[in-house]
Amino acid sequence: MSNSPTPSQRRVAAGTTTLDVRLDSGVAHVYLNRPDVRNAFNDDVIAELSHTFKQLAKDDSLRAVVLGGHGKAFCAGADLGWMRAMADYTWSENRADAQALADMLWTINSCPVPVIARIHGDCYAGGVGLASVCDIRVAASGVQLCLSEAKLGLLPGTIAPYVIQAMGEVAAKRYFVTAERFSAEAAQSFGMLHEVVDVDQLDATIQTLLDAIVANGPNATRACKALVQEVCGVANTPALRARTAELIANIRATDEGREGLQAFLNKRKPNWLTDAPSRTTPTREA
Repeated sequence: MSNSPTPSQRRVAAGTTTLDVRLDSGVAHVYLNRPDVRNAFNDDVIAELSHTFKQLAKDDSLRAVVLGGHGKAFCAGADLGWMRAMADYTWSENRADAQALADMLWTINSCPVPVIARIHGDCYAGGVGLASVCDIRVAASGVQLCLSEAKLGLLPGTIAPYVIQAMGEVAAKRYFVTAERFSAEAAQSFGMLHEVVDVDQLDATIQTLLDAIVANGPNATRACKALVQEVCGVANTPALRARTAELIANIRATDEGREGLQAFLNKRKPNWLTDAPSRTTPTREA
């Protein structure tokens, strides 16, 4: 597939050296761009991902983000050179390094719009964590995933909250301690992946998801993501029921809520669709 940007695509975060970031009609495409090391991450990748997602979070026109990788893999985990350097770190240096990774994962997880993971090739260790902070995960058939930390005498610490939420406690209890590889199809069977498709259908499948997202109210989409994060795991108490009633009352009173309801009743498109720019579909190399 061609990797050339279309005329409507705008490069953003031009200062990054490890990422390829482009904005196309309200959709950001953030690609790890270290194909020679299968997009393994190091402190530069962590810093640039944190910075990029902090900047994207400030963009009120943003509708969704696609997170992927150039070359043969989504992300093969930690860079070997970075791991060699860490072998000589003090406890304090290791703590600061791990905190930077934890903060990066939280920054992506907290992105106000849906983030779609585009997973192909290898997805190992921290790469599984990177996929897990995304809201929707689409993988190519044949992808292999692995939480390999125990093989190195380590543990998947900072990624654990997101990975366990994505794959479930039952699967995590197995794959954390065995460090086995597992297939995309297995990951889909326990709910970690939403879609598993042939690699040549990966971009078309993601585009279908993007089309569904941008057809919805922009503010409603953000509110729906925030709602899931707020309600997930919370006991259904009177306080929660009051909170959810408050949230729906608030959004019904917004201009977007009124417009959406009127458009539905009058059988017309809402203004966020009639005012939207024409879209193009960026293509990416698998």
